[in-house]
Amino acid sequence: MSHAKTAEHVDVLTIGHSNHPIERFTSLLQGAGATTIVDVRSTPASRRYPWFSARGLREYLKQVHIAYLSMGDALGGRPRDTSLFRDGVADYEAMAATDAFRAGIDEVVAMAPRVRACLMCAEREPLDCHRCLLVAPALAARGLRIGHVTPDGNIVPHEAIEDRLLAQFGDDDLFAGGRDARLAEAYRRRARAVAYRGGR
Repeated sequence: MSHAKTAEHVDVLTIGHSNHPIERFTSLLQGAGATTIVDVRSTPASRRYPWFSARGLREYLKQVHIAYLSMGDALGGRPRDTSLFRDGVADYEAMAATDAFRAGIDEVVAMAPRVRACLMCAEREPLDCHRCLLVAPALAARGLRIGHVTPDGNIVPHEAIEDRLLAQFGDDDLFAGGRDARLAEAYRRRARAVAYRGGR
C-alpha cells in the first residue's frame, strides 16, 4: 500500500516526537497539515528533550499556529488504576473498555471534522506505541481514517501498519479465522510486548 502524500487522505494523524529537534518536529506537523496536537502521553514531560514538555511545547506550537490539547488522562498508555494491568503489563483491551477512554475517543471523533488533529506520543515507531496499538484502532472502529507521520515526513495509512503487524507474526499456527481475528490476536501480542510495565 502506498503512502498518502497529504493529510487530505486521512481524518486523524499520529506522530511520535522521538528525539526530533523542535524545528524538525514542527516542520513535520506543518508538512502533514496538522492544526492541533492531541498529546496522549500519560506524563506530558521529557527530561531528555525538555522542549517536548507540555508547557514549552504549547508555546513552540503557538508560534507556528498549532493548538495543543493534553488528553493523556483519558487516552494515555500508563493507567493509574491497578485493575487495568494484567501480570504487571498495561492491558489495552481493558483500558479501551473504560468510560474515560471512550469519552476521550468521542472527543477526538467530534473534533475531527473541525481540525486536523495529530495524536502525539514519544515513540518514533507506531508499532512501539499505544497511540497505534490502542487509540488508533478505536478511532478506526468509529470510521475515521488514520495516518501515521513518519520521521521522513511520509504519512502511512493505518491499514499499512496493520499489514506490517500481521507480517510480524507470519504463519503462526495459533492464528485462526479470518483477517479480523488474526489482526486482533496480533494486536494483543504486540501490545503485550511493548505496553507499559508497572502494575502490581
